[in-house]
Amino acid sequence: MNLRSRFKTLTRIRPLPEIDLPEVAGSVAIILDGNGRWAKRRGLPTAAGHRAGARTVRRIVEAAIELGIHDLSVFAFSTENWSRPQDEVDALMEIFAETIERELPDLAEQGVRVRFIGRRDRAPESLRRRMVAMEDRTDLNTRINLWVAFDYGGRAELVEATRRIVESGVEPDEIDENVFAANLYAPDLPDPDLLIRTSGELRVSNFLLWQVAYSELVFSDKLWPDFDARDLRAALADYASRRRRFGGRR
Repeated sequence: MNLRSRFKTLTRIRPLPEIDLPEVAGSVAIILDGNGRWAKRRGLPTAAGHRAGARTVRRIVEAAIELGIHDLSVFAFSTENWSRPQDEVDALMEIFAETIERELPDLAEQGVRVRFIGRRDRAPESLRRRMVAMEDRTDLNTRINLWVAFDYGGRAELVEATRRIVESGVEPDEIDENVFAANLYAPDLPDPDLLIRTSGELRVSNFLLWQVAYSELVFSDKLWPDFDARDLRAALADYASRRRRFGGRR
C-alpha cells in the first residue's frame, strides 16, 4: 500500500452508529465539494447539483445545532470559481440569491446568525443587498454562527490583511499573530477545531489558510449533496477520538 492510499484509509470517515460524543468540535469548517459530479452521475445539469448542495447546507446547519456546534463555516464559492463557464457562474449567483431567500430565513427563525466572508464587490448588486439584509436580520441570533465563504480565497485574505496592517501604520516590531488575525476578513471567527472536506479529495483548496493551522482534518468520500447528519456525526466522533497537541507533547 503506497503512502497516499494509506493516508486515505486513515483519514476518511465511515458512518458510525448513534453514540454519545465525548467532545464536540465547537467550530467546524466544511469544504462543500462534489455538486457537479453529483449532477453528472444523475444526468442532470450542473446547476441541479448546486441546488441540491444548497439544500444540504440547510440540513447540515440544523444537524450542527442539534450536535452543539457553535460556529460552522462553509466554503460556498472561491475566488477561483469565477473562472468556471459563464453559464455556471450565472447559475451559481442565482442559486445563492435563491438560498438567501428560501433556505436561510427558516434557519434565522431557529436562531442562526449568518455572516458572509470574502469579497463582495464582484457579486451582482442584488445579491449583495440580500447578503447585507440577511446579516442585519440575524445579527442578534446566538444559537449558532453560520459563516458563508463567498468569493473567498485564503491567499487573498492574507494579502488583504497585510495591506490593511501596512495602511494602518503599525510598526514592524508591533506586528504579531494577534495583530495579523485582527485584520482578517472575520476577526471574530474562531479557528476551526475540525475541517471536513467532501467528495474524496485530499486538499484544503485555499480555504481558511491562517485559521486551519492546527485544525483536525477529516475527508469524506460522500459528494456534498449526499452528505447528511449521520456523516457529520461520524466526522465529529473521529475528531473526538483524537488527541490534539498544537505542536506540543501533551
